[in-house]
Amino acid sequence: MSTPTWEAAADLVVVGTGVAGLTAALDAAEAGLRVVVVTKDAAEEGSTRWAQGGVAVVLGDIPGDTLDAHIADTLAAGGGLNDEAAVATIIRGGPAAVRRLRERGALFDARGSRLERTREGGHSAFRVVHAGGDATGAEIERALVAAARGLALLTGHLAVDAVRDTSGRVAGLAVLDDEGRPGLLRAPAVLLASGGYGQLYASTTNPGTSTGDGVALALRAGATAADLEFVQFHPTVLYTGPAVGRRPLVTEAVRGEGAVLRDRTGTRFMVGIHPLADLAPRDVVAAAITRRMAETGADCMFLDATALDGFAERFPTVFASCREAGIDPRREPIPVTPAAHYACGGIVADVDGRTSVPGLYAAGEVARTGLHGANRLASNSLLEGLVVAERAVRAIAADLAVPRSAPSGLIVPAPAVAVADRGIVQRAMSVFAGIGRDAAGLAAASDVVEAATRLATPIDRAGVEDAALTLLAQAVLAAAGTRRETRGCHVRTDFPERDDVWQRSSLAVALDECGRPVVTADLLAGVA
Repeated sequence: MSTPTWEAAADLVVVGTGVAGLTAALDAAEAGLRVVVVTKDAAEEGSTRWAQGGVAVVLGDIPGDTLDAHIADTLAAGGGLNDEAAVATIIRGGPAAVRRLRERGALFDARGSRLERTREGGHSAFRVVHAGGDATGAEIERALVAAARGLALLTGHLAVDAVRDTSGRVAGLAVLDDEGRPGLLRAPAVLLASGGYGQLYASTTNPGTSTGDGVALALRAGATAADLEFVQFHPTVLYTGPAVGRRPLVTEAVRGEGAVLRDRTGTRFMVGIHPLADLAPRDVVAAAITRRMAETGADCMFLDATALDGFAERFPTVFASCREAGIDPRREPIPVTPAAHYACGGIVADVDGRTSVPGLYAAGEVARTGLHGANRLASNSLLEGLVVAERAVRAIAADLAVPRSAPSGLIVPAPAVAVADRGIVQRAMSVFAGIGRDAAGLAAASDVVEAATRLATPIDRAGVEDAALTLLAQAVLAAAGTRRETRGCHVRTDFPERDDVWQRSSLAVALDECGRPVVTADLLAGVA
C-alpha cells in the first residue's frame, strides 16, 4: 500500500458493521475504549441484513427444549469437526446475548410476552426466534445501527492490511478512505468482523461486500485459517434462470413451517434420504437437490408451500421476491436451487476472538471458532456473532490492560499481491469447487486461477477485493484437494465416504514464504 496521506488513533479498530462488528463496537465504547469502526459501504449494507430465518437460542420457555439439545443438534450437523468446548460456551452464552440485543432495541416477533419460534433444518425443536416474519437480520441491523449513532464510524473505508510492529504485534490498520486515499489507523487492537467470502462463487445469497477481505488480511498478517473447504450452500434460493451475483434466499423456516421439496413431476424426494426428510441439515438437502437435478436434467427443484396458511404474512420478504419474479407461492411451488451461502471456516480464533497474531481478533463469519465444524446448523450464525463479539471485547479490554513496551517501527505486508480477474475465479470455483468436487476438477480450477493470476499492487477497492478473492480461491482449493473424503458440506464425488481414521480433524492453512496458501497442519477436532 502507498504511504498514508492521513492518520488517526484509537484503542480498538473494528472492521465490519454486521451483528458481530456493531455488537463489539457498542460493548467496547461502553467499556471506555476509544473505538473506530470501518466499513466499506454504508453501515447497514453487510450480510447481517440479509439473514432471514432468525437466531437459534434456548430461552427456557419451550417445554422439552434444552441447551444440551441445542448443543447436540449443533454437533450432529457439524460432521465431527466441531470444537465441543466452543459449541457449549457459545450456545450457553446465547440467552444472555439475545437479552442484551433486545435491550438495545431489537424487536422480535411475539405473541403477548412470549417470543414466537420456528424450526429449521437439523433442529430438534422450535427454537429459532425471528423478526418481521423473515426479516430478522434487517431488524437486528436496524437496532444496532440506531444504537451505534455517536460512534466513530468510517463508511466507505476499505480495510487493506493489518500493520504490525517489529515484535509482530498488531499496531493498526491500513485503509483506503472514501476518496481512495491511503490512511493509517493506529491501534493496539483490531477486531475483524468483515463477514465471509460468498462472492467467490458466481451464484450466492451474499451481498457484493462478501469478498473475503478479512480472511485474506489475516492470512497476510501471519494468522492461520481452517475449515475453508466447508462452504455451505443454502439449499433453497429462488431460481429465475441463469444469473450471476446475489440471489434471493428462501428461508429454511418455510420448510420448518411445513413446506416440502418436489421435483418437476411433483414427487417428494427427501423422504428416505434422511430421517428428518425436508428438515435435514443443509448439507444433506443441498446435496440431494443437486443430485436430483442431475438425475432429471432439471435446472431447479420446487418448494411446495401451497398448504401453508398466511404465507404472505409469515414470510413477507420471500413473498415479495417471489411476486417480483411472477410467482405466487400461495398457489404454485417455488422454483429453487442451491447457492453459496456461508463460510463455515475462517480465521482460527478462540471463543474470545483471539487469533494467533497478538492484537488481532475475529468474530462472526470471518472467524473459525469451532462452533460450526463441517456444516453450520441453521440460525447459529447470528448467535455466534453476538456471543463471540461480546466475549472478544472483554478479552481485548483485558489484553490492553497488560503493560507493554511502546512499539518501535511498523511492518506492512508487501504491496504486490496475486490478483486474478474475479469473473474467471468465480466461474472456476462454481464449476469445479461447488457442492460436488473431485480431484480432476479441483486441479482444473487451480490451473485456471493460476493462469489468470498476476502480481499487482491494488490501488482501489476492486483491486483489493480481487486480490482477496484470488487468495481465498487458492486457499479453498488447497484445503479441498487435501480433504480426500466427503464430510459435512464438503462433498468429494471421487471419495464419497467419510473417513474418520485419517481425516478426522480440521485442516489449517497459512501462507508460505512466497505468500501462497498451503495446508500446514491438522487441528485436532474437539468432539470425542
